Formats: sequence, structure tokens, C-alpha cells
Amino acid sequence: MLVTEKSGNLKDVEVNNRLIDYLSLEWYEANKRILHKFTQSGKEITFRFLKENQKLAQGDIIYEDEKSIIAIDVVPCEAIIIRPATMYDMAAICYEIGNKHLPLFFENNELLVPFDTPLFNLLSAMSYDVKKGVRKLINPLRSSVAPHGHGKGNSISIICN
Repeated sequence: MLVTEKSGNLKDVEVNNRLIDYLSLEWYEANKRILHKFTQSGKEITFRFLKENQKLAQGDIIYEDEKSIIAIDVVPCEAIIIRPATMYDMAAICYEIGNKHLPLFFENNELLVPFDTPLFNLLSAMSYDVKKGVRKLINPLRSSVAPHGHGKGNSISIICN
């Protein structure tokens, strides 16, 4: 089955008695524009997203009819779980994560980062409240840096959502 766009999210539709067949994705696969996977029941799915910024998220519906729904399930992975005590700690921790160019997720007042041993050791040595755990990385902090030059009149634009 070829999927070129998502049609909604489970939290916004009436499931009724329809069977939900989940397609499991790793957190880093949610941004892929072309992907080939199988649902839990074995249905073959090929994604070909041609539009910009079509990211898949937990519960996104990629197919539905009167009997069934195929929806995305982001699988849990090893993560660094960080609970900053102060805004100063939050800024310092985000600075360290940004220096490593690692993706950052936020949920229930916790920062989540895919597990990275050097970062875990660094944050632990700096006495921050960090622990290793297994979590679904589903709420990314999105930022983008617009292309820019270094000549006269050129500037950088940073957009954070």
C-alpha cells in the first residue's frame, strides 16, 4: 500500500468497532519522507511524502475504511530523562544538548534525549537530575535555522515552535 499523506489522528476520530492495525516506527523514522515498513498484522506500507514538513506522530492515521484503521505507534527507546530544578539548569542543560546536535523532546516537565553515553556522563558529573529510562520520544522541540550567507545584508533566522 502506498501512503502519500496522513488522514488524521486517533485522538480526533471515532474508532467505533474498527480494528486498529499499528505500524511501529522508531522516533527517528517519523521524519522520513520515503519509508518501507510492515504493520503489526503484516500489511506492507510504503510512505512517499512529497510535501514539506509531513512528519508522522503517535496515533496518526495513514489508512482507514469502515472496518479498519492503520495508525502510527512510536516505539519506546532508551532515553536520558532530565528534570531541571531551575530555569538556569534548563538553559545550561539545553546548551549542552545543543552543542551535541542531539534531538530534544519534552513531556511531563521532563527533557528527553535519545540515550547518549557521553552526554549522560557529562550531565551526571555536573550533578543534574538525570536517569536512564525507556520512553516514547513523541514530542520533539522543533527548531529550524533558515539558510543564510555571511556577506553584507545576510542574517540568520531561527524559528522555534
